[in-house]
Formats: sequence, structure tokens, C-alpha cells
Amino acid sequence: MERSIKPETLKSQIADKHLIDVRRKADLDASSEAVPGATWHDPEKIAEWVKSLPRDKHIVLYCVRGGSVSKGVVDTLHADGLNACFIEGGIEGWKAGGGEVKVK
Repeated sequence: MERSIKPETLKSQIADKHLIDVRRKADLDASSEAVPGATWHDPEKIAEWVKSLPRDKHIVLYCVRGGSVSKGVVDTLHADGLNACFIEGGIEGWKAGGGEVKVK
């Protein structure tokens, strides 16, 4: 399973992905932007929500810059048998690659 996806690649495939924002609560609160269609899940409480994720869709997640938060969540999702990856560079990489954001 791929661990990451380039923003440019995701832009052309986004329609069939399940998007998850896994920014830490403080980072989420400090930002006014989100990737359209993404739902936020607290990365500190992954055990509470991992079983509710769709098993039939490719899951794409992001944090601020695609670092330790995204990598840790992807590892947990892979261990649970889910097809998941993170956006390279996080939401900042998404924006730099021309990805659309919405005001939340």
C-alpha cells in the first residue's frame, strides 16, 4: 500500500476518495481552511473512530505538513487493514500544489 499521494495526483482522483483531516486540535483551531469534503477526526482518539471508516474506499488524510501525525495515523489504518495514504506536504502541500480549500 502506498503511504502518500502527491497533491497533483490527488486533484485528478479526489472524487472517489474518503478525505480525513487529522490535524491536532490546536492546529485545526488555528486554521480557517480545510480540504473540501474532508471530515475532522482527532488523531489522539484514533481508537474511537478507526472502526467507523469505510472499508471499500481509499482513505486520504492530511495534517498540517504531512509529518508525524499523518504518518502515525496511516500506520494505524494500515494495521487495521484499511487502504489509506496521506497528502504529501499536508494541507500546506495541497495548497501549494493548487488544491482547493474552503473556509471552515
